Amino acid sequence: MLARRNFLKASLAAGGGLLLTATLPTLAKAATLGHAGPDAVTLNAYVRIAPDGRVTITAKNPEVGQGIKIMLPMLIAEELDVAWADVQIEQADLDPRYPAQVAGGSTATPVNWLPLRQVGAAGRQMLIAAAAAEWGVPATTCTTAAGQVMHAASGRSLSYGALATKAATQPVPDLKTLTLKDPKSFTIIGKPTRNIEVPRIVTGQPMFGIDVSVPGMLYAVFQKCDAHGGRLVSSNVADIRKLPGVRAAFEVKGGTDLRGLLDGVAVVADSWWQANRARQQLQINWDEGDIAGQNSADFAATAVRMSKGRPETILRKDGDVNEAFGRAAHVVEATYHYPFLSHMDLEPQNCTASYADGKLEIWAPTQNPAPGSKLVSATLGIPESAIKVHMVRAGGGFGRRLSNDYMVEAAWISKVVGAPVKVLWTREDDMRHDFYRPAGTHFFKGGVDANGNLLALADHFVTFSQDGVIANSADMGPTEFPARMIEHLEFGASMIPLRAPTGPMRAPRSNGLGFAFQSFLDELAHAGGRDPVDFALNLLGKPRLLPDPPGPRAGPGFDTGRMAGVIRLVAEKSGWGREKLPAGTGMGLGYYFSHLGYFAEIVKATVNATGAITVDKVWVAGDIGRQIINPLNAENQAQGSALDGIGQALGQGLHLEGAKVVEGNFDTVLPLRMRQAPPVEVHFLVTDHPPTGLGEPALPPALPALTNAIFAATGKRIRSLPLKDHDLSTTA
Repeated sequence: MLARRNFLKASLAAGGGLLLTATLPTLAKAATLGHAGPDAVTLNAYVRIAPDGRVTITAKNPEVGQGIKIMLPMLIAEELDVAWADVQIEQADLDPRYPAQVAGGSTATPVNWLPLRQVGAAGRQMLIAAAAAEWGVPATTCTTAAGQVMHAASGRSLSYGALATKAATQPVPDLKTLTLKDPKSFTIIGKPTRNIEVPRIVTGQPMFGIDVSVPGMLYAVFQKCDAHGGRLVSSNVADIRKLPGVRAAFEVKGGTDLRGLLDGVAVVADSWWQANRARQQLQINWDEGDIAGQNSADFAATAVRMSKGRPETILRKDGDVNEAFGRAAHVVEATYHYPFLSHMDLEPQNCTASYADGKLEIWAPTQNPAPGSKLVSATLGIPESAIKVHMVRAGGGFGRRLSNDYMVEAAWISKVVGAPVKVLWTREDDMRHDFYRPAGTHFFKGGVDANGNLLALADHFVTFSQDGVIANSADMGPTEFPARMIEHLEFGASMIPLRAPTGPMRAPRSNGLGFAFQSFLDELAHAGGRDPVDFALNLLGKPRLLPDPPGPRAGPGFDTGRMAGVIRLVAEKSGWGREKLPAGTGMGLGYYFSHLGYFAEIVKATVNATGAITVDKVWVAGDIGRQIINPLNAENQAQGSALDGIGQALGQGLHLEGAKVVEGNFDTVLPLRMRQAPPVEVHFLVTDHPPTGLGEPALPPALPALTNAIFAATGKRIRSLPLKDHDLSTTA
């Protein structure tokens, strides 16, 4: 670990001024955030103050629409005590001085909250020291505000710009000497702050990966086998090379890792239109391998068969569920299923690469650039030191861009053709070569007593495996709610082999588990004659912290009081139970804890006689700790998460046939349309806990809140998604 006094380095910026480089140990362990790794990692941040007073702050993490390019600099600017209007923000490239350059897991806030504030505070202390030396006064008699150091006793003041060069010569502060601001004096943190890039986005200015253009650039498409993992046998590339505009067409013999370079045919042309037109004339023979049983219908039949026996693995066993079922007043059995999902980033996967003289330059809209650089290095056989990765703003990520297959495709093709190349996927490429949210089937049994209290719950979870181990993001932990809430509980799991690649999707695991468990708990509440809000609060019991069992994904535990708090808040704000709703309209509750955030949501929905669903309104209540860094962005993140969940529930799902995804575009997998989007009212419950992330935890409750509202409106229980596959008409 770095010595505390060495975490900062100060130097003169080009042209004069202060350049502050910070290397800080994080205070949060990687395990606390759900990631395996060492107990401590380092973070870097840069502050540059020019003699004319301009302050430039580098945003180190990828921007994929979550607002991190604004939020991280806000932390530094607050403690630096500079006017936000005077701050310019620069996007960092991939740089070994910036560990943890990743967008994923809602980790940016808990990881950076303290260290980046310390960066700003250190800069402020050095500027004060420079002013005190200039005036010959004790540093303790100086104060700062809006980019000025002031000495009240003499009425003197100096701007940061005037002090920057001298500040660069001051001793670097020790962490122990830094005094952070009292939150009561915050002028930036906690204030609604507009995203500086929104005007560029809404006016269509080029800023995304898909917009990158470099001199001499060609365009490429890459045809892979739609049966995941299929191998290339032969193709008509010689014919393709003769087509208009085509500069190159060649076969690629890749590996078997679905996250790396695969077999396929690359077509390179003067324009993307020419490349894609030529691609449509490709004739390829594939060896698809053994695709037996890789069909959605087979998966469903296998899950039912497995449910008849004991689970292959027992994840948790408390008490005696069978004994408790025997004395329950009501026992409910139900099967819940959620489908495979594609991330459906609005911007399809793309990457621009330029290979020349043994060096490679990449422009990539990636969430995780460091593994991408390693993948490219290993595949092309060049050192990482020869690779420069520019992090370009991404048009959505949601976990898809944690994998970097599109990066290695562009790099490989550029090396072969010896020219800059932009690889751009079609929507069909994107949907049929995704790392899918895994499907899952839950065979539930639950029992409630005569008072409607939950006595026991059992779940046989049928999920998927790859190469003999559980598939990425297809698992379930032993503390899944309502574990630890009741005396008698059993979780078991069985696995079906799967060829299709899977991976994290916004609120991994939770986005499916939340729907299944929260829907079934609502079903049990109604079976016991209890109001769902009352049932939930009774299940949570008295406020207490339940620690997680030790392990690589152990977190801070589950706080029943915080969950109860957001349930009460959302019930109050929505007017739960205070009005008689018209026929065909209902309200449903969903609540969930994920990524350190506690969220409860209520949906009001109407189902008409034809079965058409209108989502009238969504109420969201969240507890992400004592500080909302940017309230405007926080509200937008919660709204977007809820709408994302509503969209998934209404119209999204994939089917596999012969190891191939059937669907390929937005005509069969339906994103939420603007006309379907309800108003989303967001409220935050501020509690005395460390601030946490917000990109994911507001999504899981939205799906069960909607399906539970549909039950309240129609009396029809939704046990599988998407809703477009259900007939909810009054004649059904």
